[in-house]
Amino acid sequence: MKTLYADFKNEPFLDFSKEQNRNKMLAALEKMKKNLGKEYPIIVGNNEYKLGEKGSSLNPANPDQIVGYVYKASEELSEKAIQAAEQAFKTWSRTPVSERSKILKKAAQIFREKRLGLAALEILECGKQWAEADGDVCEAIDFLEYYADEMERLSEPTKMGAEPGESNLYMYKPKGIGAVISPWNFPIAIPTGMLAASIVAGNTVLFKPSDDAPICSFMIAQAFKEAGLPAGVLNFLPGRGSIVGRYIVKHPKISFVAFTGSKEVGLEIIETAAKVQPGQTHVKRVVSEMGGKNAIIIDSDANLDDAITGVLYSAFGYQGQKCSACSRVIVLADIYNKFVERLKDAAESIKVAPAEDPGSFVGPVINKQAQETIKGYIEKGKKEAKLLVQRETPNQGFFVSPTIFVDVEPNTSIAQEEIFGPVLSVIKAKNFDEAIEIANGVAFALTGGVYSRSPKNIEKAYQEFEVGNLYINRKCTGALVARQPFGGFKLSGVGSKAGGPDYLLQFMDPKVVTEKSERQGFSPETV
Repeated sequence: MKTLYADFKNEPFLDFSKEQNRNKMLAALEKMKKNLGKEYPIIVGNNEYKLGEKGSSLNPANPDQIVGYVYKASEELSEKAIQAAEQAFKTWSRTPVSERSKILKKAAQIFREKRLGLAALEILECGKQWAEADGDVCEAIDFLEYYADEMERLSEPTKMGAEPGESNLYMYKPKGIGAVISPWNFPIAIPTGMLAASIVAGNTVLFKPSDDAPICSFMIAQAFKEAGLPAGVLNFLPGRGSIVGRYIVKHPKISFVAFTGSKEVGLEIIETAAKVQPGQTHVKRVVSEMGGKNAIIIDSDANLDDAITGVLYSAFGYQGQKCSACSRVIVLADIYNKFVERLKDAAESIKVAPAEDPGSFVGPVINKQAQETIKGYIEKGKKEAKLLVQRETPNQGFFVSPTIFVDVEPNTSIAQEEIFGPVLSVIKAKNFDEAIEIANGVAFALTGGVYSRSPKNIEKAYQEFEVGNLYINRKCTGALVARQPFGGFKLSGVGSKAGGPDYLLQFMDPKVVTEKSERQGFSPETV
């Protein structure tokens, strides 16, 4: 069995148990608070625009605190961005890969230098806890370094076959202009990864960020600019999805769309992109990651100390707002009662507090709409199952109690539908075969986990658990670039795994050049 990327080193996380690191983060938060309320422009080519509608980005733990104001792009500015990207593509697509990779690595270094400031911004703008925010910036650095190296590898033409008198070279060329539509839950890492892959492959992009993380996204665009990325290669278009998002996805000059977000929006993008528009000369490629309804199976012989910790972190880390979050735990009947009792005790001990608090385990959800939606599911759950845990939450901010339901039937709404919040369903299974059947009985296939000491059952999970990322005896969140390339199938998305060896191929078209190599004589040189 060969090993890939044994030499790749992931950016190490900060250890906040050390006083010096805590003091640095506290200082970064205080500095960030002094810069609240600024205005951030739209960026098209060489120009910055502060015109039209202006939106505010709020601290979800304290909605009265405005993190900043961001101008929203119109269809007219989106069209200008298309033109700027088209013009920039002429030179960027022919820029040597070594230069493109160098810019990504310079951006990675800029992220390292601004690491604590970026993490502090995530804490305030998106309600990420300290370690979650720091980890997100680290993942962005990893994407930049990894895709730079990957493009260097892929840039060398590959000789095909060994036919005498004939040369066959397999190579890649950039696709064109792309639309990158990013989420708020990993506000630095995921946009950086999609942008880095698009750009290093030689494409130019229109970057439409989430309305809930526009300032984090602006900082990404600024880091690329500071790293030396030419104007027009990355155009920053904050704005309404119903206006900017639809306009650029539908546009005939867009060659590909990279999207991470909800299933509903992802399917709409796939449908819109599939229709060929007047003047369009290509089929658009869509790379879409759309979430999950992830399960962890607890086998009869599982180490319950590890299982309880892993389930708790997977379910409630960043308020369950990760597409990889555990929302179902399937427990074998003979240890069910013992597991439920211990899970209850553990869940009642975690701290619910604003993300600024270094002891926060569960903070606010992203906005008012999310809060109301999740609370609606909790009310459904009270009718469908037995409530085990529901905690008190702060009065201010968009908080939702970490909630656990037990004796949940597999076909209920709380066991089937993606909730994207801190709500966990505990389901009983008669045996391991039934546990696998229940785990697979949803429309998603993103992540899953198994806690077991049985080689037979672990092997069964390898073969039969339908997920893109399967974790054995560990939490089902926290994938690392080049170690756990991330992505799923079924309604969890379409496309190759982020942070893996196939990802960059989605942003390029393969090309084969065949040349008859027998000497035909030489054409006289022209003067």
